[in-house]
Amino acid sequence: MASLNVGNLGEYLREQRRSAQLSLRQLADATGVSNPYLSQIERGLRKPSAEVLQQVAKALRISAETLYVRAGILDEKERDELETRAVILADPSINERQKQVLLQIYESFRKENGFETPSHADADADTDTDADASDDGSDAGPEQALTS
Repeated sequence: MASLNVGNLGEYLREQRRSAQLSLRQLADATGVSNPYLSQIERGLRKPSAEVLQQVAKALRISAETLYVRAGILDEKERDELETRAVILADPSINERQKQVLLQIYESFRKENGFETPSHADADADTDTDADASDDGSDAGPEQALTS
């Protein structure tokens, strides 16, 4: 078998697995992915799918997005954006409306700085509609919406 350009991913996975003090067999049991296939990934002989990477990330308790970047599935800039959005959405200290307003502000800053991504254009339209539907008629700006 010819080695694919996924050696960096394999080395990283092996390092993470060892840090988690898991054998290859234990990782295979935790992910539902075969032991030989995981071994081939670690040796750079196979390029895993996003689904397999997600299962491995969950078992190792690491970011799936980081694995996607290392596997060449996701651009590093996209990963940073996705992680930022995920952190905002996962914050239990703010309500859903505040999260949506914060995401709108974040996206507006990205657009202003030239980082608009087409994949979020549809999400922005949905978010704008949600924000309009929850408008209480006041002229409160985003700053006040975050504290209300």
